[in-house]
Amino acid sequence: MPQDESNEPESESWDFDPESLEPVPIPITGELDLHTFRPNEIRDLLPDYFEACLEKGITTVRVIHGKGTGALREGVHRLLEKLPMVASWQWPAGGQSGTWGATWVWLKKADTSREMKD
Repeated sequence: MPQDESNEPESESWDFDPESLEPVPIPITGELDLHTFRPNEIRDLLPDYFEACLEKGITTVRVIHGKGTGALREGVHRLLEKLPMVASWQWPAGGQSGTWGATWVWLKKADTSREMKD
């Protein structure tokens, strides 16, 4: 009886070099979905995104962090408290806006300095 070939895929070796990766552009729409980001990646992402929104005249941003364990949401909220370009924010976002999985952020039109508050 002939030996059956395995249906398992061949083992592949992937070389991953984060230094060689090109940045992926994020569309500036007033809505930022953080589902593909880890909590440690938002420190630069949020202020950069907010600055890009302000450059386009967008002052209201819905940040989608998901419900999950709350780690991403808590990181977002801690950062929002420190960013000088944030006028105010609201969580939960409301019934039609993502409820517990999203936060509304209102940006200041004038001061876009990236220095964080103490």
